[in-house]
Amino acid sequence: MLEKIDALDKQLLIFLNNLGSQQYDGIWIYITNQLNWWPVFLLIFYLVFKNLGWRHALLVIAMIVVLITLTDQTTNYFFKFRFERLRPGSNPEISGLIRVIRTSSTFSFISGHASNSMAAAFFLFTVLKPYVKYIWFIFLWPLIFAYSRIYLGLHYPGDILAGYIWGFLMALIIVQLYKFIKNKYYPNFNNSSDYKSVEN
Repeated sequence: MLEKIDALDKQLLIFLNNLGSQQYDGIWIYITNQLNWWPVFLLIFYLVFKNLGWRHALLVIAMIVVLITLTDQTTNYFFKFRFERLRPGSNPEISGLIRVIRTSSTFSFISGHASNSMAAAFFLFTVLKPYVKYIWFIFLWPLIFAYSRIYLGLHYPGDILAGYIWGFLMALIIVQLYKFIKNKYYPNFNNSSDYKSVEN
């Protein structure tokens, strides 16, 4: 069963990876760099502070820091260092069948890019959905971000899917921690109008 899943994963990678072409490589190399997403991060900070106020926003940011740290470390120690799955570009079975734009010496399963971005996106979606009408757009970030890893030959689709699931589970844990802290120590944050009245 696992062999069939692995074979399907490789076939899907070959198909998706070969959809790319050299003229677009530079765009996806740019996209895969976390630092180049700073406009999105600035927009997120703006939405958080604008809609929640600075004290509530600081709590949310602190939770995001905890979430990303937890997700990143567990991705490495629970998965990458245990499964030790070779990156697509380092796998001799398929290295000649895909376009390897980038290489990495680390392991492939699961995708840290996918798990971290999905964890942050789901957490922010949960926090901001009462305030921001089209906040579901935030899920375009992990989708585009993670696809860049397939395009560049750094991850299998299975790595991405598993990363999404793990990021979602980590976000669920931190959402509960966030709600506990907010309800226990900052009850005025539960209602935006109450919070604004406190501010004023």
